[in-house]
Amino acid sequence: MVDIIARLRCEKLLTDEGVSRVRTALAEKKSLDEALLSCGELEESRMLACLADEFDVPMVDLSKEHPTRDFLSAFPARILFKHRLLPLRRQDDGSVLVAVSRLFDRAGLDELRLLLGWDCQPALVSADEIERALKEYLGVGADTVQSLVSGAGETVEIIDRNLDDTMDLTQAAEDASIIRLVNEVLLEAINLRATDVHFEPFENELRVRYRIDGVLKDAAVPAETRRFQAAIMSRLKILAHLDIAEKRLPQDGRIKLRIAGREMDIRVSVIPMLYGEAVVLRLLDRTAAMIGLEHLGMAASDCAIFQKILGLPHGIVLVTGPTGSGKTTTLYAALSRINDIERKIVTIEDPVEYQLRGVNQIQVSGKTGLTFARGLRSILRHDPDVILVGEIRDRETAEIAVQASLTGHLVFSTLHTNDAPSAPTRLIDMGIEPYLVSSSLEAVLAQRLVRLICRSCRTPVPESELQRVRKEYSRPELRELYRGAGCRECQNTGYRGRSGLFEVIMVDQTIQELILQRGSAHTIRQAAVQQGMNSLRQDGWRLILEGRTTLEEVLRVTKDERCNGPRN
Repeated sequence: MVDIIARLRCEKLLTDEGVSRVRTALAEKKSLDEALLSCGELEESRMLACLADEFDVPMVDLSKEHPTRDFLSAFPARILFKHRLLPLRRQDDGSVLVAVSRLFDRAGLDELRLLLGWDCQPALVSADEIERALKEYLGVGADTVQSLVSGAGETVEIIDRNLDDTMDLTQAAEDASIIRLVNEVLLEAINLRATDVHFEPFENELRVRYRIDGVLKDAAVPAETRRFQAAIMSRLKILAHLDIAEKRLPQDGRIKLRIAGREMDIRVSVIPMLYGEAVVLRLLDRTAAMIGLEHLGMAASDCAIFQKILGLPHGIVLVTGPTGSGKTTTLYAALSRINDIERKIVTIEDPVEYQLRGVNQIQVSGKTGLTFARGLRSILRHDPDVILVGEIRDRETAEIAVQASLTGHLVFSTLHTNDAPSAPTRLIDMGIEPYLVSSSLEAVLAQRLVRLICRSCRTPVPESELQRVRKEYSRPELRELYRGAGCRECQNTGYRGRSGLFEVIMVDQTIQELILQRGSAHTIRQAAVQQGMNSLRQDGWRLILEGRTTLEEVLRVTKDERCNGPRN
């Protein structure tokens, strides 16, 4: 031990003060690796490299090691997680090569040797790498599930056979292991930046999926989790203050948690399915900073138009797009920009996703009969300057919003249409007179979200593919195309993070006349293109040319509009 400390001092990896701290830690009976880390001067990767060289122990790259699930099933998950051990493979001499992060903590290897009768040889890997690999190969909460399986007695079996046994189910849901398992799944979802967690029961499995950057991805959970499905669902219901005895009707609730130092607001939806209840959790980070308009991903020209829209004294501004396209985020960014002491802003939402300082927010409530239409009528008596209606769902709400805009209010809302030109025709289809739509509607913004290429593994595509794309899409200005190769940072998807695609229509006199004539969405689109509008597909090409997203991603979320021409 003295030799390696002296060596680190000679190589200037440790100062005299660091050496003193290491020796103090050793005197306190800490292992050498823990003592070296505790001095605060040596990174774990550098320490492991020094130990590997000094004691002739191999270091391995887990990206090149792929132990099979069958091989790992021979080892108790409880021990692997407790001691951060990852068995890698059987060696020629019959021993097992095991990845460890602490060379001098022999308790885990000794425990495996006693249980299995196999000699275990250490290979050094960082603790974080081992933990990540354990979750990938064994599943989130594998140690917890194994302890449940080994300790599952008659109570759990009764719960599985008789789902209406409310007392037993409540007790099982409050079992420490079930609580820990649910917490581990939630923590993993948050660490992976998931926006939703899906618990889906099938005949032979309980599938758990995370929605990351708008795309669902299977979560690695042990197959035995299916046995504890009822208790897991009940735990989630208890957290959301729902009726655990009701298993025939859909229920909605809310959970407020503090996880890893972050306040999370979780919306819970429970729906009975063929093989049990399915639960979807929408994760909302309450401590996340509100993003500004400059961070939405708008092109400079569209951002300038939107800034102009925010300065309007009255009228309706609509943001359109499918569920999950970022409409609420855009509206919150807009309200944050115009929120000042001179304006009174009132919102009515279902639900209130984020709290905006200085903004009066109302939440729709089906139990009390507070609908969008009823709330909007009351808002008008509160002398607002700006009104946000979470969504125009019906004719009544649309009519009140139009009247509010015509009486001097700036009204923001969302509408479910595929593109911006379809918004006026959708309002007319709802029963709003064309002359009211033309006189009240000021602007429409349609948007989508595309995944961005992971910066850690971004690589250029081959020249042959680049030439093909140039020719097929008539893009001679295309100099380079990129895609993500897949790495640990992006969970091997090649994408990390998202940005918006936008098309913006300012309702000018030409478009007003088309609305009065009940013009089709296609006709309105042609007029908007003449006005200078870029379509969603064209805005996607902007991100492709900047090397920020892929052609496949833009094609996935947009459709080709043949009438569009490029903006000059």
